[in-house]
Amino acid sequence: MRLGLALGYWGRGPSADHVPLALEAERLGYHSVWTAESWGSDAFTPLTWIAARTSTIRLGTAVAQMAARSPTTTAMHALTLDHLSGGRVMLGLGLSGPQVVEGWYGRPFPASPLTATREYVDVVRQVLRREGPVESAGRFHSHPYRGADATGLGRPLKPITHPLRADLPVLLGAEGPKNVAQTARIADGWLPLYWAPSRPEVYGPAVAGLPEGFLVAPMAQVRVCDDVAAGLLPVKAMLGFYIGGMGHAARNFHADLMARMGYEEEARRIQELFLSGRREEAVLAVPDAFADEISLVGPRERIAERLESWREGPVTDLLALTSDPHTLRVLAELNS
Repeated sequence: MRLGLALGYWGRGPSADHVPLALEAERLGYHSVWTAESWGSDAFTPLTWIAARTSTIRLGTAVAQMAARSPTTTAMHALTLDHLSGGRVMLGLGLSGPQVVEGWYGRPFPASPLTATREYVDVVRQVLRREGPVESAGRFHSHPYRGADATGLGRPLKPITHPLRADLPVLLGAEGPKNVAQTARIADGWLPLYWAPSRPEVYGPAVAGLPEGFLVAPMAQVRVCDDVAAGLLPVKAMLGFYIGGMGHAARNFHADLMARMGYEEEARRIQELFLSGRREEAVLAVPDAFADEISLVGPRERIAERLESWREGPVTDLLALTSDPHTLRVLAELNS
């Protein structure tokens, strides 16, 4: 199992520790470093900044949101950075949810998310292969555009720039069993959310039959500390926000996943509290047991013991979400 450093997205402003953390991760032998985006900082610019300061560590997006860019634009970002970094890019994509897609990006959430994802990946692949002009008569992604308001002057094009790698890895963030099954068919890897080593069946039967060489790269908060309960508070804060606020009471993919993991009543309670403005109560309502099983928190010996269960399953890359250099070093030592 390889290690990755997950930096997430910025909060109020740039994080001064991201480049030093990436440099330390590279020095320690981490395989990859990952950036994200939501409705603030983008995923590609910080990754390019890191690429300029590093030389060997792989560079991943976990995730770049599909609604933010057309698939050809995303492919342009990936192939450009892949050239500049010497072939280190791993393209992680995610569909997000209707609240963000429609509320922030001002686009309709696709009526068929599986179809929209499949079409998006196909166009990205076409750009990266550069075997001919990009053509797609998809329901959601049409190249050239053929809508009712089209001029009719568009023509199929292939990228002027020759991609460095036709097989640049494409990974997908997927939560529902059908989405995970499709990811195993069309992508090179999967970025699970809330991975619990003891219950992979939550994601459906596809997890038991993943293709050889397929990447499984869950993100987990990692924290070396003496007080487990205190160390879990940041995990619970993240869960409270995602389960309570990253969605609508009637449609929240994160809350649905938590429910499938056996915490349905708790998930609905967190939503209720968060959406009524009682955010601190929502965080405290997150069960310690749930926060604990999807993270690695506690003294070195406890993390060492629990790390074994992560190695036993299908996980190929553990993406550690931490801003603590000491934790990075301990995890590297334990995984060596």
